[in-house]
This record gives sequence, structure tokens and C-alpha cells, in this order.
Amino acid sequence: MASTPSRTGRQFQRYDQGCRQVVGCIPYRYKKTNQFSSIGGTHVEELEFLLISSQKSERMMFPKGGWEIDESMEQAASRETLEEAGAVGIVEHKLGNWSFKSKSQGTFHDGHMFPLRVTELLDSWPEENVRRRAWMTAKEAREACDHLWMKEALDRLVCRLKHPQPKEEENQRPCGLEFLTEEPRMSIVSQNGEEEVDRCLVS
Repeated sequence: MASTPSRTGRQFQRYDQGCRQVVGCIPYRYKKTNQFSSIGGTHVEELEFLLISSQKSERMMFPKGGWEIDESMEQAASRETLEEAGAVGIVEHKLGNWSFKSKSQGTFHDGHMFPLRVTELLDSWPEENVRRRAWMTAKEAREACDHLWMKEALDRLVCRLKHPQPKEEENQRPCGLEFLTEEPRMSIVSQNGEEEVDRCLVS
């Protein structure tokens, strides 16, 4: 698959009551290991997640960007993942909404995150010269990711993959994890200068 240039500018981006609408994906895959299962003798598969660096630093995160007026939310999430990470795949059921404030811009953003099961990883992609990408385990990804709201989305995805539920139940509080709550909590300023409202706004 040939890559196309990244979209630039914000003249076509969506806003809701002044909040910029941001969409992103958590790309994941199952990688076969050298270990064998005691049942059936097949290779044990390990769950991995693809993170990318910021354009201006080595801070790691999942692909995200503005949702534009000529595309669906899923299309925007898929496009951003291709542009920033060079990953193509299947966009799955939304993980939820998160509200965060950009300290540099002084505006609130609504972040919408989706899982994307990777089917192809491109050798060349639009932002290959300004980002690096890395596959990590769930523990490594949670430690490396610089955004609190993305960590929470990752927790939801890991829980969903390990404990599949009917779709109508996917946006309920999963697995009884205490760190996932829909109750408002205090804002925290992350290392990258973004004030992240530590609250999940599930649609």
C-alpha cells in the first residue's frame, strides 16, 4: 500500500462547544513467540501495542490527530494511524471519550480512542522522518505512554481483549479495575505540559 502525504492545517477540523475533537487508535497485534502451549502444542502468542514518538521529542504515545468534517470518526482514526505510525488495520469498537486541556494552547480537547488490529505495517509512511515507532508489551506501553488518558484507554483495551464482552457492555466499567472511574477527579499536568482531566467521558 502506498502512503499519501499527511493532512495539515486545522481549517476543516471539528469542534464541539469550543473543544477540538481529537481521534486516535491503539494499534495492536498478536505476535507468535518461541514458547509452545501445553494444549495443542501451538506457539504462544504475545499481545503487543504500537507506540510512536512525538514529532518534536522522544515522548511516546499512540497515534492521534484532528477529526475533520469530511470523514467519519473511524476514518479519521484510521487515517491518523496510517500517517503517524504507518499501520493499517481494522478499526474496532470505540474505547471511550476523554477530556484534556492543552497547556500550550489553553483549550480543552475531546479525545476519542479506538483499537486498531494491525494487518499491515508499511515500510514507508508520511511521517517516517519525524517519528519513530516501537512495539511494546502492555506493561511497557503503559509505562512509556506520556498521556494519562491514553494509559486509561490502553487499560480498557487490555481488559477487553482478555475478557471479551457483548458490545452493549463494552463501555461499562470493565473488570472492576479501580483506576478506571467515571467520577471526576483532580486535573494533573503531564510531563509534556498538557493538563489532563483525569476523567473518562464514555459516550
